Amino acid sequence: MDGDCVNQYTRRLQKQECEIQSLSAELESLKNPQSSSPSCRLEELREENSRLQYRLNVLKRSLQEETPCCGTAMMNINQRLQEIFGQAIRASCPELDKPPLSVTPNQQAKFGDYQCNSAMAIAQLLKAKGLKVNPKEIAEKIIVNIPQNELIQKTEIAGPGFINVHLKRSFVSGLLSDLLLNGVQPPRLASRKRVVVDFSSPNIAKEMHVGHLRSTIIGDSMCRLFEFLGYDVLRLNHVGDWGTQFGMLIAHLQDQFPNYLAVSPPIGDLQAFYKESKKRFDEEEDFKKRAYQCVVRLQSKEADFIKGWNLICDVSRREFQKVYDCLDVDLVERGESFYQDLMTKVVKEFDEKGLTEMDEGRKIVFAPGQSIPLTVVKSDGGYTYDTSDLAALRQRIFHEKADIIIYVTDSGQAPHFQLVFAAAKMIGWYDPQVTRVEHAGFGVVLGEDKKKFKTRSGDTVRLMDLLEEGLKRSMDKLKEKERDKVLTPEELRKAQRSVAFGCIKYADLSHNRINDYVFSFDKMLDDRGNTAAYLLYAFTRIRSIARLANLDEATLRKAAESTEVLLDHEKEWKLGKCILRFPEILQKILDDLLLHPLCDYLYELATTFTEFYDSCYCVEKDRQTGEVVKVNMWRMLLCEAAAAVMAKGFHILGINPVQRM
Repeated sequence: MDGDCVNQYTRRLQKQECEIQSLSAELESLKNPQSSSPSCRLEELREENSRLQYRLNVLKRSLQEETPCCGTAMMNINQRLQEIFGQAIRASCPELDKPPLSVTPNQQAKFGDYQCNSAMAIAQLLKAKGLKVNPKEIAEKIIVNIPQNELIQKTEIAGPGFINVHLKRSFVSGLLSDLLLNGVQPPRLASRKRVVVDFSSPNIAKEMHVGHLRSTIIGDSMCRLFEFLGYDVLRLNHVGDWGTQFGMLIAHLQDQFPNYLAVSPPIGDLQAFYKESKKRFDEEEDFKKRAYQCVVRLQSKEADFIKGWNLICDVSRREFQKVYDCLDVDLVERGESFYQDLMTKVVKEFDEKGLTEMDEGRKIVFAPGQSIPLTVVKSDGGYTYDTSDLAALRQRIFHEKADIIIYVTDSGQAPHFQLVFAAAKMIGWYDPQVTRVEHAGFGVVLGEDKKKFKTRSGDTVRLMDLLEEGLKRSMDKLKEKERDKVLTPEELRKAQRSVAFGCIKYADLSHNRINDYVFSFDKMLDDRGNTAAYLLYAFTRIRSIARLANLDEATLRKAAESTEVLLDHEKEWKLGKCILRFPEILQKILDDLLLHPLCDYLYELATTFTEFYDSCYCVEKDRQTGEVVKVNMWRMLLCEAAAAVMAKGFHILGINPVQRM
């Protein structure tokens, strides 16, 4: 509330100051000496201006007292520059309602650090209004209207109207010191929103396969990002734990383990158990009839059938948990069964609003702009995936009170979710301007032959087999590098898991999730190029520099409090700016839910660090004795800042680096 007041008073102040300047100029131009005394209007404005200034300062102090944590947050430099240039552009182009604003990092250091590219787009808009203005003139006007600020050293106009921005080195140095003292803190949230992420979602009684890998990895990373930024996150596992298949599974359970109610059945291979029951269902008519009867009794919630259902679900859960433990993923299970009682209410609500119609015995819903209907009740009276997903969405909006709802499934399900979202908007459950409901689709995993990833026999690849193969390959790689001769057995085991699971996750997340990607252990374990193996080794190397200089955490902390981070060398400057772009990258991911820019950024940070380390001595040693003779502490602090941001980036990607590798 106070933040809005600050903005309101600031706008009034700016208007007052413009009027004061205008009247002052008018007074100066008056030739008549009798008229040279200040007008009554000018004095009134100055008095009101003083009152507004006082009130503004009170409000700003009040706002700072309410939000003491905001000083520790990392600044999004791009966002701050957009605020500054936005103000300058509005002052320069009052005739435009929403003038275009574009500020981006500069790709070439010789042109400065950031660039504002708005002048050309503004010129086009003005031309459409019948005003022909040279973009360079617009750029000049923007520069004149840049308000006093803490970060811009100088600006230059280049080409047709690009504004190159040079940052103050002292400002960047100060931000790096703040980072070292406060840690990598997320930018401050305007409000703490509730986020529901629906991901992984395997089917009970079936093995998790490689298709579940992408949903699990991408969904977990999205949750980690939202959690780091301070959102209230609910990680939901919408497992397939209901439906007609449970009739045949329970019927088969009764035949194979007649005393299952008294003694827990030793079902070792649930996949084989499922295949056996499916074969009988397809071939034995009596079994099929009994399976249907079991479904009815399960849906009626008879105790013996609920127990059989729970036994089957528990066997699956234990298998799923092995995968989640390997990948370090936490989920709250809320399967289709959870929404059974809500589905009747959903259908009733659509009926009461006159939004359903009958079609050959089915009850369907047509949403605006959609050519295909949703089927909410089948001709036999049963519910469908459409009904279940509508019930789930309604529960998340009204009971979970979610502000953001994200579904992480393969792109093939996009049309289905488009229908569900359209129906939910039609019935008035949510307004897209208020609640963000989004399907984050992803492509399929391909084998090295560019075909759908399968085993040699043509079967779907079991996810647990894939993870175990990753462990074997990562150990082979570590032994090839003779790390087994340097690391303790426990360190070697940790390094093995870090490399194996880190490489599998990174290989997925470093690709645009919308595209298919080729799964290749050889490529993902390669320690050259944009891979987790390279980044993990780079991170371990950065962390080892302080150990080589015999600097402990307390010494580095003390240095961060008293040592200025110098950025005189071009490689120091480049690294410092790269480190501070972290909040910009996170904001981009938040906007489009694509995680590969974070991987690209971490790779850029690692390569920029290597350039810095090769050009700038952090620790100087005696060539004969190898003893440390000089530690350039400001450079050690740059190493620490780079490592801190890399570690946070790894955490968001779900990668666990180790101290020694």
